Amino acid sequence: MEKKAVKIVTIGGGSSYTPELMEGFIKRYDELPVKEIWLVDIEEGKEKMEIVGAMAQRMWDASPYDVKVHLTLDRREALKDADFVTTQFRVGLLDARIKDERIPFSHGMLGQETNGAGGMFKAFRTIPVILSIVEDMKELCPNAWLINFTNPSGMVTEAVIKHGGWKKCIGLCNVPVGALLSEPPMFGLTERECIHRFAGLNHFHWHKVTDNQGNDLTDKIIDNMYKEVEDGTPANIHDVKFLKDHMKQIQLIPCGYHRYYYMHDEMLKHGLEEFNTIGTRGQQVKVTEAELFELYKDPNLNYKPEQLTKRGGTHYSDAACECINAIYNDKRLHMVVSTQNNGAIADLPYDCIVEISSIISGQGAMPLNWGKFNPSERGWVQIMKAMEECVIEAAITGNYGLALAAFEMNPQVEHGAVAQTVLDELLVAHEKYLPQFKDKIAELKAKGVASKDPVVMDLMVHGH
Repeated sequence: MEKKAVKIVTIGGGSSYTPELMEGFIKRYDELPVKEIWLVDIEEGKEKMEIVGAMAQRMWDASPYDVKVHLTLDRREALKDADFVTTQFRVGLLDARIKDERIPFSHGMLGQETNGAGGMFKAFRTIPVILSIVEDMKELCPNAWLINFTNPSGMVTEAVIKHGGWKKCIGLCNVPVGALLSEPPMFGLTERECIHRFAGLNHFHWHKVTDNQGNDLTDKIIDNMYKEVEDGTPANIHDVKFLKDHMKQIQLIPCGYHRYYYMHDEMLKHGLEEFNTIGTRGQQVKVTEAELFELYKDPNLNYKPEQLTKRGGTHYSDAACECINAIYNDKRLHMVVSTQNNGAIADLPYDCIVEISSIISGQGAMPLNWGKFNPSERGWVQIMKAMEECVIEAAITGNYGLALAAFEMNPQVEHGAVAQTVLDELLVAHEKYLPQFKDKIAELKAKGVASKDPVVMDLMVHGH
């Protein structure tokens, strides 16, 4: 029987990751027959979308397949009758990320894209937008799957499923992919010869590994963490070593982002050094992005350039293609995704979203049972999930007190008056993208609240 051709819509199509997405679809075309791809962006992203869209078309033209890449600023035009919708957008573009990083750092606390104050504000800006996309999908493509890799992926996915009522949604992250690719070669094994089990939250999971005879490899991987061995740590995370006695005790491998929690002081010191010298990660990425888009303009470039791996999200897009392929072909494939818990992690609410090893089939993600965490991990994961729930509700309602409560719960935020100061400065800095907080922002502006950081001040005048 001939397979149904697939319409794919990518929201945030002007992203520098789009070439990796195209590469993923091209190499899977025999299994996943794409008939059309729509790249969607907003007016501020139009130039980038046109550059990357032209390159995407060149990539397809260099392949044996006749696929048309459509570009539009009209999301509704693109969504009509879509089969799969992928989301990879950044509300406020990189300037918003730089504010998320620099305002907390200016008060001596961590400024990071998906952790701490910055991560919470990324959620505040993003969740209303993803819920408006879901409303369009209900009308225009009610049978489509939403594959989200917009960060913070876990919170965005929870907003879609629990609050948007869109059950056909899976959240993705590249961090587990790094471990899946880097750990088997340590033992001369392939990925299929290892059994990985992941559980936790997005950017806050742990995993354990056996070979396919059931022999534990976790302890050996922990030993390798203290050698010069590629361990899959994303390019955007400073590689501070975890405390070995701690790792030996928990007998789980934490994800790279756990450094912000387990090794907080070292990570904060490194972040402040960059803040005071070469600039925050967002400022560095802005330079990398500019270089990538100069490459993408080359009319002879029709393949993904190596420089893309310098971005911290490498492998994201390939994971999205694999997930779509697994759903479309009912592959029953093991992937690590954000999906509804359904009792898989006994320590967390049944209906919350967790990041966990799952089987991906035509029905979506079926999480594999993990059971209970030991007390040390249970305490961490429960406080983080409670914080996420507060952030999501505050993002939807614009409840200032709840946003402040989330700040007070977050382990990366200095508590008390400084937490409120950072919250207030971030609200004013992101006014354009936070209509749900407009009354509070007006009150804060009347009091003269504003960041004193010179880079943020310049962005407020000349940027977004």
